[in-house]
Amino acid sequence: MTFNAGDHVLIRACADDPRAVGKTGRILDEVPPGPLTNYRWTVAGISLLIAPVLCHTHELHKQIPPTAGGAR
Repeated sequence: MTFNAGDHVLIRACADDPRAVGKTGRILDEVPPGPLTNYRWTVAGISLLIAPVLCHTHELHKQIPPTAGGAR
């Protein structure tokens, strides 16, 4: 699976920071990850206390983004 910048994801596992597991964040990368990040996606916006993390594709699950203004 591939992601796009801004996609909301659920972090199912994260070797970079286990505190991020079970939380949601958004993908920062505008291009697929490469050897510099060991083929891991950058996920940010997780929590005030958790910095952006690097996660492999199999550790992430794409989420439906929250709606602006709430559901009707």
